[in-house]
Amino acid sequence: MSSTPARVRFAPSPTGYLHIGGARTALFNWLYARHIGAIFVLRIEDTDAARNTQEATDVILRGLRWLGLDWDEGPVTGDPTGPSRGDRGPYFQSQRGTIYKRRIQELKDRGLAYDDAGAVRFRMRRDPVVIHDQIIGDISRALTDREQEDPDFVIVRSDGLPVFHFVNVVDDIEMGITHVVRGEDHVSNTAKHIALFEAFGVQPPAYAHIPLILNPDGSKMSKRDQGASIQTYIDDGYLPDAVTNYLSLLGWTPKEGGELFTKEEAAQRFELGDVHRSNARFDMKKLEHFHFEHVRRIAPARFVELGVDTLRRLGVNVDAFPPAYTAAALTSVQEKGKLFRELPTWVDFFFLPDDALNFDPEAKAKALVPTARPLLEKLRERYASLADFTATALEAALKQLATDLAVKAGPLVQPCRVACTGRTVGPSLYHLLEILGRERVLARLDHAIAAIPAT
Repeated sequence: MSSTPARVRFAPSPTGYLHIGGARTALFNWLYARHIGAIFVLRIEDTDAARNTQEATDVILRGLRWLGLDWDEGPVTGDPTGPSRGDRGPYFQSQRGTIYKRRIQELKDRGLAYDDAGAVRFRMRRDPVVIHDQIIGDISRALTDREQEDPDFVIVRSDGLPVFHFVNVVDDIEMGITHVVRGEDHVSNTAKHIALFEAFGVQPPAYAHIPLILNPDGSKMSKRDQGASIQTYIDDGYLPDAVTNYLSLLGWTPKEGGELFTKEEAAQRFELGDVHRSNARFDMKKLEHFHFEHVRRIAPARFVELGVDTLRRLGVNVDAFPPAYTAAALTSVQEKGKLFRELPTWVDFFFLPDDALNFDPEAKAKALVPTARPLLEKLRERYASLADFTATALEAALKQLATDLAVKAGPLVQPCRVACTGRTVGPSLYHLLEILGRERVLARLDHAIAAIPAT
């Protein structure tokens, strides 16, 4: 048995953005590679100069790095002698023209390709091609009626540019790709690719065509549909592990069962034979659920790190406050499991001047009413005299005041929350009060009392 490791690849075309389907294909290749100890190659198929852009390439690389899908092989960029010894970039087909010219000539020399009106055409075999697919099973593809009339196909256009079918196969040969894991929409291309492999005298790789991702209504997901672009998840503040977790289950179910896992845990379980035949339907609510569960699982320090980055990006002045205060403010909402882009609506009150706190109009109308004024004044007195300004002591003091005044806790709780946060929902009241500290809480109570209209 050969000790040479298997080799898989992800080969996107940089024509706009990283589609959710492309990201899932990259993930399945990464999972399979990590599961069997294979080499994962990244190849940018950018021979179409009219459609491919550097910006689109950057989007793909940024998306893959955000998802944590590291590749194993590629040319070293940057300074290879520097501290990091350079970054490993992907292969670019636009830099491999010499290889393609050599391979074209090889086919011509063997009578398997010929010039035709400025283009180069490949002599396609006429008999059915059998595709041994590790997911779909054996598929026999005969020439269509239209193909029977003219089965040979173009491999170099009249402008001199080699086409997808040709460069895809040549690169798979040159890079020693042993397994091609790609979307089911490529099945129609595979017969041509197998014929090209055979023309070069090379055993085709093992193919595994994974099911498509559809919209909830069963239609094919286009770039305009909700959730189609990975950039959406980056901008909205999803955890990458939540996205890879959900994507891994779009077409695959681990034998061991269970739904929540990191991509490393998924890689331990991933088998191509467990990939479904039926197409998967995308469910944004399900993805949000995965995000919620993963946020609750990550270490508080990581949650704080991501939260601080998000708040800075969204204009919240966290750097004006001690790191310990900021960390406490953020961890107070970790259990809420919200998207990171939603963090300001949950914690921005921690970072506002006490007299600049804006009350939500609806919250103010419900909680900061004339009858709440004497209650807040008495609560302020109790909180001012507390020796221990902790969540436990703050809760006990409020409940004791309610007992002393012969009222329920609610008429004290909601006005206090609105006074200190400007809203009716948010972190646990007594914990947020402890984080704010005595000075800020008293100042905010004074601010709220002054804002209550007179009877």
